Amino acid sequence: MKRTAVAAAALLLLPLTACGGNAVAGSDGSTVTVTVGYQSKTINTVTAGTLLRSLGYFEKELNALGDGKHYKVDWQDYATGAPITAQMTAGKIDIGSMGDFPLLINAARGKQLGRPTHLVSVTGYNLRGGLNTIVTSPDSKLATLTDLKGKKVSTSVGSAADGTLVRALQRVGIDPDKGIQKLNQQPAVGASALSAGSADALSQFVAWPGLLTFQGKAKALYDGAQLNLPTFHGVTAREDFAKQRPAVLEAFLKAQSQATDFLNAHPVAAAESVAKATGLPAEVVYLYNGAHGISTFDPAVKPQLVSALKKDVAVLKSAKLTGDIDVDSFVDDQYVRKALGADYAQRLTATPPASASEVWPKGAEKTVSFKSPAELLGYVKTHKDGIRAAYVPDATTGTLWFADKAVWVADGSRLLPFVAPATATAYVAAHGGARVITYADALGRAS
Repeated sequence: MKRTAVAAAALLLLPLTACGGNAVAGSDGSTVTVTVGYQSKTINTVTAGTLLRSLGYFEKELNALGDGKHYKVDWQDYATGAPITAQMTAGKIDIGSMGDFPLLINAARGKQLGRPTHLVSVTGYNLRGGLNTIVTSPDSKLATLTDLKGKKVSTSVGSAADGTLVRALQRVGIDPDKGIQKLNQQPAVGASALSAGSADALSQFVAWPGLLTFQGKAKALYDGAQLNLPTFHGVTAREDFAKQRPAVLEAFLKAQSQATDFLNAHPVAAAESVAKATGLPAEVVYLYNGAHGISTFDPAVKPQLVSALKKDVAVLKSAKLTGDIDVDSFVDDQYVRKALGADYAQRLTATPPASASEVWPKGAEKTVSFKSPAELLGYVKTHKDGIRAAYVPDATTGTLWFADKAVWVADGSRLLPFVAPATATAYVAAHGGARVITYADALGRAS
């Protein structure tokens, strides 16, 4: 998936002999092979990977260069960012996409081996951190972060999901190293451990929390957006490749922008396409990548994201995965600025769309939006057999979640959804007369 996990530390220790690849793998003078490393199931990188590949936009941009070269794109699919970084520093991958914490390891590894890389664009982001979630088993009695004290919690060390866990625990006064039994596991292993009962909770990144919740194998304990710290995914390129083939990198970034426009204009079709390519349920893909999904897609390297990246360095240093990282020298948006032209300045200041409630009717090519969660419930109530999925934003954080998996609160005539029980109970404590109710009760109250 999108974040570096168990292999991250080992990759930092790979021998220097891994270097030595050509600046452009597979070039023979007239034919240039551009190698792109991506993660098909990391659905917040799809505009630089899965979706981009299926649309063929990069190949079209390369063919339009008119420089007398024949271009071939070698798409290489990986499960995490770690092997992409290893291949990049060996000169075998030119462009790669991964999450923010693996991007930092990518920067550290490139500098260590004398094969520097640069963050050249962003794919998907959430300014509050909602892409990471801590979940428990459906029948778990754990209700708050403090309940995790002494418990076994699975996560992937070196990932933003681990960063969320560390920061969340620190905020409630639990030592993340001594206060819990941390299990350093790949996401799939952690998911199995949660189901088997060998882990009490799982802190992971998109799309695992949504997938497990959708499948009825987990429920949310903590919404990462409560941290109010941005998390994102981005595109990294080798410095030598970028300098030797700037037009090719710009062609990639133009194509990424076009794929972003397609996703934003056709979110249902994009979700179906990604679902078909990855095997993930389209309903889960849409939760993150939909019109009002948890992730916002924009290639611009926003200052808020760079600032967040700098704060992430401390987490990796504490885990002894990296030393100091010069984030400013790692970030290089000159190529995406040129690729996007006059639009770039506007993109830098653009804000994510306001959260909204949505229903995906069965057989429909478009979703239906509602002004409030209560209105959505009223629709669901009268169309029970015609609903493919229903989504509502957390009343506190705005994080989108499945309506039937949310924690509901009745506050007078208002019906308010929350991702996690702690945020729901906090709202109740601050609003006299409000109380937590079941989803069935919420549906019953809807008009």
